[in-house]
Amino acid sequence: MFSRRVNSLPYSRLVHPEPQVIAIRNLHASQVARMKDKATVIKEFNDLVNMEPDELKEWLTGESSMNAGWPKHDDSGETIGHESGRHIVEILSKNPTKDPEKYDEDDIAHMRKVVSYCKRHLAQEAKAKQNPNSKSARSLKNWGHNPQKEGEPSE
Repeated sequence: MFSRRVNSLPYSRLVHPEPQVIAIRNLHASQVARMKDKATVIKEFNDLVNMEPDELKEWLTGESSMNAGWPKHDDSGETIGHESGRHIVEILSKNPTKDPEKYDEDDIAHMRKVVSYCKRHLAQEAKAKQNPNSKSARSLKNWGHNPQKEGEPSE
């Protein structure tokens, strides 16, 4: 049986309180060098997340939001994007002025995921811009990006 190993421990037995540390530790040196700096992540997050906290919070309560995306690996029934949306609401709500000094490392780590997800899906899926009811568009909205607002500056 194949067993992925991380730092000489079987991956399945590795326990660490901060998964992003494990992920960074497993990257090749060239990949770490390509990681965006904090200022770039913050700028891109604020450019891509074009929904206001209340707007996103309201969206997340609807049925369309609940069934868009990949399910989490627990029995909650929540999708990964839906959970991400709740985290985005927290980030936006606690720092409405978007002051870069007020984001903590957890915020930056999640902002990095949001930027990566939104950029990847916007590049791959033109359908999200054309059909607001497509699964792609609904999933992007869970991640704080409303493709129907494309071109509108985020405040």
